[in-house]
Amino acid sequence: MTVLVIADFLQGQENAAIAPATLNTVAAAAEIGGDVHVLVAGQAVGGVAEAAAKIAGVAKVLVADNAAYAHLLPENVAPLIVALVLESGAKGYSHVLAPATTNGKNILPRVAALLDVDQISEIISVESANTFKRPIYAGNAIATVQSSAAIKVITVRTTGFDPVAAEGGSASVEAIAAAPDAGKSKFVGEELAKSDRPELTAAKVVVSGGRGMGNGDNFNHLYALADKLGAAVGASRAAVDAGFVPNDMQVGQTGKIVAPQLYIAVGISGAIQHLAGMKDSKVIVAINKDEEAPIFQVADYGLVADLFDAVPELASQL
Repeated sequence: MTVLVIADFLQGQENAAIAPATLNTVAAAAEIGGDVHVLVAGQAVGGVAEAAAKIAGVAKVLVADNAAYAHLLPENVAPLIVALVLESGAKGYSHVLAPATTNGKNILPRVAALLDVDQISEIISVESANTFKRPIYAGNAIATVQSSAAIKVITVRTTGFDPVAAEGGSASVEAIAAAPDAGKSKFVGEELAKSDRPELTAAKVVVSGGRGMGNGDNFNHLYALADKLGAAVGASRAAVDAGFVPNDMQVGQTGKIVAPQLYIAVGISGAIQHLAGMKDSKVIVAINKDEEAPIFQVADYGLVADLFDAVPELASQL
């Protein structure tokens, strides 16, 4: 039994590095059992492949270095993965795993469709090689799913698994032939938001604001607090929908899933969709003037106060 993990990293970036989510996914693969192989697909990804080879528990790294994979277009990457799985034969890859990131959610459904198998999405626990747990109903219930498919295609909710070490491994690196460009899509361009703060899904501390912030300018209070804590800044869907902040800051079921060491929710009522995206945080602090706000039900520490008084005072004490 061999598990194939699809590596996630920032495509087209200088000094591109393996995304932390890949380390969590390798941890899930290790719990399934058997050898763990990692696929690095992209252009000029030699450095990424070398980093992948050092990940603890990885037996082999497969490198598909081709311009067709430069931006992980799913129409090109999915056939590559399917070809690898089918060529491996009956004793080859039994599982294909990817982190439940934008790339993983974009590529693996196509892989499952091409293999004509069901996909198991966002697992948080491995019970056995064919049985997994995943959240449903916005995290209100946990479903135990057993698959009889010959090849199991799985996305991993990375907050459910502690990452393996990024160093300590010594996997072999093997170049593989590229599949032809499908010609169904092309990369047009991208706009990257640059910030000195940590990336939201990888940050150890997250400060998030909700509808209670009132407007986008008031998020400056959170930015000042975050800068003192070395934190990332997030937002609830209500704040994003109101136009206070861009949607790449959204935390929740339809946004980013985070599990930092410390999560500070400011002016967030605690709708179930938001809780689904942050309830695995180690310590949750809530600041809200409504003492009946649902967020207090999951908070480790709750402060009933006006955020416009509490947040500046907190920042001044740090």
